[in-house]
Amino acid sequence: MATYRYITTLLLSATTLLTSAQPSTAEVNADDTFSIMTLNVDGLPAKFLFFDVNNDGPQSEGSERISIYLAKRHCDIIAMQEDFNYRWEIWSRLFADYEHDEWTGGLGTEFKDIDWLHLQNERFPCDGLNNVWKTTIRSTAYERVPHRQSFGKFSHSFDDFITKGFRRHEYTLANGAEIVVYNTHFDASEGRDEAIGNDKRDREARISQWRQLRDHLLERLDSRPVIVVGDFNSYYRKDSIRTVFFDVIEATGRATVDDALVVCRCGGIYPDEGGPAQGERLDKILYINPTGGVAIEPVTADVDTEGYRYEGRPLGDHYPLSAVFRFTTPTDINTVAHKKSSRPTVYDLKGVDYSGREDDGSKRILIVDGKKVAK
Repeated sequence: MATYRYITTLLLSATTLLTSAQPSTAEVNADDTFSIMTLNVDGLPAKFLFFDVNNDGPQSEGSERISIYLAKRHCDIIAMQEDFNYRWEIWSRLFADYEHDEWTGGLGTEFKDIDWLHLQNERFPCDGLNNVWKTTIRSTAYERVPHRQSFGKFSHSFDDFITKGFRRHEYTLANGAEIVVYNTHFDASEGRDEAIGNDKRDREARISQWRQLRDHLLERLDSRPVIVVGDFNSYYRKDSIRTVFFDVIEATGRATVDDALVVCRCGGIYPDEGGPAQGERLDKILYINPTGGVAIEPVTADVDTEGYRYEGRPLGDHYPLSAVFRFTTPTDINTVAHKKSSRPTVYDLKGVDYSGREDDGSKRILIVDGKKVAK
């Protein structure tokens, strides 16, 4: 494994050089940049059926404060999750400057339609997803896709009661540039289930959702950059995100994948799966640059833990994650900067982790930091 350690040293050196070359926000022409935010607005009702669901959530009054906050931040595109029962409060301060996509309803807003005798089969059509974008931006295509697999009806965060999934927008920005944006919300795990190892089916559902999102993205990938945002309920150290999403996309040779916050805060060094906690967040802003196509890179990425408060308390149970991107030259250029972790990731084509194993001399095809290697 000495070769892998040598490769890692080279990659870390390249990371330092590329990171130090990043321009400050002040050096970037505003016409060549755009901003995007992802925020779980915590819009579940206090009670649902017979269950206490979100007693400490923002509810109506707090959702109006969230709307005031979003209007002040004035990001170009805002992707929201859990926009359920307080949709109009959330929208109240945004209608003047933003367009929006469809609202699919709240949780339990139509109790008269519930089949109480077969409650185990009920699923509300709402997904809680909503994008808003400045009126200077055009949405030229829109698609809503439900997850094929989820888990948890009367427990495990009630994920089976709603139709979670993802939404895909094609946007033309004010300067004429085109981007694609996915907004998604994955299955959650309860802390008590994680503590006793009872979250296996939650994790299986999330991995299925990562795969479905990946395949959908690859089927429609063209020369436009893609941004994938949302509440993924996933940590790199817990779920095989890099294996099933990053590595598979990059192994096609068609695109590179990065996490804006990891690139800006950590120089592109990703936490190891199974490793220690490193300040990760469930919310993510990923960006995919098609090979030879239009490319983007993050100028800044920020989690607002200070401004998203009222009387000293957070407005919701997630903090806003935002990033400013700029357009760059066609991809191929920064392909080294993002293929890093504290050790190289090495998998076979079946997804078996070979990282750290002794070389037994056998011939096989491996994926090393997202690239196929024959040995």
